Amino acid sequence: MIINLQGKTAIVSGASGGIGFAIAQGLAASGAHVIVNGRRQEAVDEAVAKIGSNATGYVGDLGTANGCAALIKAHPHCDILINNLGIYDRGEFSETSDDVWERFFQINVMSGVRLSRAYIPGMKEKNWGRIVFISSESAFNIPPEMVHYGFTKLGQIAIARGLAKTLAGTNVTVNSVLPGPTLSEGLEKMLKPEQEKTGKSIEELAADFTIRNRPSSIIRRAATVEEVANMVVYVCSEQASATTGASLRVEGGVIDSI
Repeated sequence: MIINLQGKTAIVSGASGGIGFAIAQGLAASGAHVIVNGRRQEAVDEAVAKIGSNATGYVGDLGTANGCAALIKAHPHCDILINNLGIYDRGEFSETSDDVWERFFQINVMSGVRLSRAYIPGMKEKNWGRIVFISSESAFNIPPEMVHYGFTKLGQIAIARGLAKTLAGTNVTVNSVLPGPTLSEGLEKMLKPEQEKTGKSIEELAADFTIRNRPSSIIRRAATVEEVANMVVYVCSEQASATTGASLRVEGGVIDSI
């Protein structure tokens, strides 16, 4: 299968590292021109340099209404929107304040709502578009230590499904993609002290982490960011034109249901 996205403009939020960067890289390799978003100039510049001429950097905080409005003004045209921006953190439910709930909601949910709302009219006018929300297996396996996070990930799936229905009969698709434990920079950083202590490879430690924290995993290891990105690039392709309103799992079988 040859995926050709030449002539398409893609925006990937939170794309200076991790899964977002792998998605931006995959879309650019398929011919799309990618707007790489991040909050730090240095990180965005580095990501753009790695991707090459098919990438343009945009530095801005999309966790606020003003930040989203500034991006939309700077880049008013979008064929492919990847709502990847997200944060996570552990916290006891009884000790998680309203401010934390609000912060997670604004960044993980409302950033995607605002960008989708802005770019859908142009997609409808062209009768072609792709919107993908990067959710998580935590949407179905709500972590007791991160109820606030799981809530936002489930919210993304609901929004994606609802938006797909509002676009019925068009060639604009909306889907959510659900990664599981993934060997991104964040996990690698977390495992670094253990690597220095044990001498094990990061991959071995990530597998141990996955089995310990998600024992239902079938692949028995963490996915790579490229494996997640591959699903996203396919969903954005012409070949995926009959896939919409779906929650697509790239979680190694962690979700224990058929």
